[in-house]
Amino acid sequence: MIKPDPIPARLAALKTSSTPDLKQQWRALFDCEPPPFNRRYLESRLAYRIQELTYGGLKRETVKRLEALGEQLDGGDRKKSGMRADRDRPIAGTRLLREWQGVEQIVTVTADGFEWQGRPYRSLSAIARAITGTRWNGWVFFGLKNHRRTS
Repeated sequence: MIKPDPIPARLAALKTSSTPDLKQQWRALFDCEPPPFNRRYLESRLAYRIQELTYGGLKRETVKRLEALGEQLDGGDRKKSGMRADRDRPIAGTRLLREWQGVEQIVTVTADGFEWQGRPYRSLSAIARAITGTRWNGWVFFGLKNHRRTS
């Protein structure tokens, strides 16, 4: 008899787990404190880590190939490679969700900025200001950065 794969069930359970439980799982899987990012980030990284530990991560050849492609892209320029490794910026196509005064606000990350209500913006702070009418750090407003965290 074939045993069912428990991983899909573990991944589905992440959606209904409490935030403290997600943080505890983070500690167990990564052996460090969880970052102060939003719940969706924790869920996605935990889901990846569970699969990585069960099925294996990227092969060494794949990592080397990706690094080589990155080098071709920036020509070995350290400044450009630093921009390429910018982990703060979400991938183009990512949707950021924030509820503000009972209204769900959806921002889409684009290749050259962000889009909110069909209009392009260069920064999340400009969108946060348009939504709230006051100055906000856009990364903090959308939960991508904890305002108490020191860099």
